[in-house]
Amino acid sequence: MLKKLSVIPMALLATVAIAPTAMAGTTSTPINEPVVLRGTSGGSQESDCGFISNQPNEMLRVTEGLTSLVFTLESQGQPTLLITGPHGFNQCVMANELSGGVIEVPGVWEEGNYSLFIGDRAGQENRYTLTIAQE
Repeated sequence: MLKKLSVIPMALLATVAIAPTAMAGTTSTPINEPVVLRGTSGGSQESDCGFISNQPNEMLRVTEGLTSLVFTLESQGQPTLLITGPHGFNQCVMANELSGGVIEVPGVWEEGNYSLFIGDRAGQENRYTLTIAQE
């Protein structure tokens, strides 16, 4: 019986380790120190913002109106950042050959929930680092 119990956690761990990164974490404002998030970009869903996952990579909850935030995405390949939010908000930013795989999106954000999709124009999967800072 003990042997069976020790196998189950290892099987669960193996499943989690090979599953795609479709499990979004949620970050909420206010943000006192920059939040650094890591994961894998890309996905099988083709969009106007490259190939993305069918689920957001990250979630952001802005808890007060008109919050000044900066998103900085660093990745290899041809990264994209799609941000969707309240009232039909939809913004896509793509890295170009001059940006060196870095996307920076400053802005003032309304209160509400935002979904962040980290994609790739070529359909590749790459490791990314996303930093969210409040100004």
